[in-house]
Amino acid sequence: MRYFTEQQVRELADVDDVIREINAAFAKDFSTSVNMPARTSLELSGGAVLLLMPCYDRDLGAAGVKAVTVSREAGVNASYDLLDPRTGLALARMEANYLTDLRTAATSAVATDLLARKDADTLGIFGTGRQATAHLTVLRHVRRFRSVLVCGSPRTDVNAFCARMKSEKAAGKGIEISAADAETCARESDVICTCTNSPVPLFDGYGLREGTHLNLVGAFQPHTREIDDETARRARIFVDTCAALDEAGDLLIPIGNGAITRASILGDLHEIACGKKPARTTREEITLFKSVGCALEDLVTARLIYNKAQASR
Repeated sequence: MRYFTEQQVRELADVDDVIREINAAFAKDFSTSVNMPARTSLELSGGAVLLLMPCYDRDLGAAGVKAVTVSREAGVNASYDLLDPRTGLALARMEANYLTDLRTAATSAVATDLLARKDADTLGIFGTGRQATAHLTVLRHVRRFRSVLVCGSPRTDVNAFCARMKSEKAAGKGIEISAADAETCARESDVICTCTNSPVPLFDGYGLREGTHLNLVGAFQPHTREIDDETARRARIFVDTCAALDEAGDLLIPIGNGAITRASILGDLHEIACGKKPARTTREEITLFKSVGCALEDLVTARLIYNKAQASR
């Protein structure tokens, strides 16, 4: 069994390859080839949560399981075991924090490429953590953003985050990265990514301009949400998988209070990636992609990393 550190995962994972392979995984009809049980969630002490995410893809000839812990004290931490599907023996164990960040942002990139306007040039990021960094990095692979607006919580130094991102991600590329308040970020962005642990809406949906696309990735429990009812009402809504309708407060809360219905969810990522259902249909419509993450994304990414490492031996 091979062991991969976070640094090795970073060095081996190519962003464009991950975006391409996740797109291909969702574009195919995986209903008969992929065995992906519902994510198991276990409450631990002090409000911490343990998530287990197994997946087996017969077409890929790969299987694996990710273990994730989420806590206020330690944040989100993950490890991944890639398995030989013939024997069940572990081929590799990977430290999977970056893997998780990358596959989540790459999935948002796939959705953005399908749903956002082609001329989108302002990216809005809510959050200053790992997912915010990943989305700022990865979404630039599918759209030519000229500016990035970042809205952080009062507990964070947003200006320092922007300075670091400009130095690390945008040096010499002509991209302006600056701090903004919530309403400015929502009002002036063409693509918005919410990457926070906020349990309540981040902005007023009335302020969204026509043609905006949103990627919601932060909230993953039924009682937490990053958007308000008005945002849900105004948007054409898509999800990564149907699990979002069981887990995502961004959808369950407005469904529960009658702001939208389950029929407001127009499709999943597979259906728009393969063309079964239309993605963006006009320049003016607001589109929304809600992601709670799925084990297929992890498996595809882990397999890419493992195969690249094996090829270089």
